[in-house]
Amino acid sequence: MITSKKKFSLFILAGSLSLLGAGFNAGCAGTATKESTGEYVDDSTLTTKVKAALLGDDAVKSFEIHVNSFKGVVQLSGFVDNDGQKSQAGRDAAGVTGVRDVQNNISIK
Repeated sequence: MITSKKKFSLFILAGSLSLLGAGFNAGCAGTATKESTGEYVDDSTLTTKVKAALLGDDAVKSFEIHVNSFKGVVQLSGFVDNDGQKSQAGRDAAGVTGVRDVQNNISIK
C-alpha cells in the first residue's frame, strides 16, 4: 500500500525528472544567433561539401576562398582574379544540396 508520504515523494520525483528533461532539450535547442548541436554538425558538413565543390571546379581559385555556414546559409569570402570566378564560386556553392542561401562576399584582386 502506498502511503500519502510515498505518493508525495513520487510526485516530487516525477516533477523533477520532467524539469530535468526540459532542461536537456532547451540546452540543445538553437536560437537566432546560436546553433543547436545538430545544426552545428549539419553546417560543418555543408561547409565541407561546398569546399569540395569549389575544389572540384578548375575555373575557381578555391585555395583563396573561405567558406562559413550558419543554419544553411553559406558565406563565401576571400579573393579571386575576376568577376567570372566570383560568380562561378557562388553558383558552385548554391548547387550543393542543403544550401539555403549564399552570401558571396568574395573580393576581386
